[in-house]
Amino acid sequence: MPIIKILPHPEYCPQGARISAPAGTSICEALLDNHINIEHACDMVCACTTCHVIVREGYASLNAPDENEEDMLDRAWGLESQSRLSCQAILAQQDVVVEIPKYSINQVKEGR
Repeated sequence: MPIIKILPHPEYCPQGARISAPAGTSICEALLDNHINIEHACDMVCACTTCHVIVREGYASLNAPDENEEDMLDRAWGLESQSRLSCQAILAQQDVVVEIPKYSINQVKEGR
């Protein structure tokens, strides 16, 4: 099983974490299954950017982003070349290191 190393995030994972998940699992599902409550306002259907993560290591081992994900990522706060929507990034056999950005765009949470 691949290991996901989550870099420290003040709200979701202050100390950072190392979790394992079966290949074929999305990064978002793995985080949620391990009590790292990353936002996922669209219920993981690639319709928002609240589950945006930056893959610091292991990016090439994930499935390729499709056009819909790339279009959504264009709206993400803090977009980088290694950005993915965690609900669409599917684990293979290689370990990954992810960073949850400091901010996300969540209009529901912001009360709009």
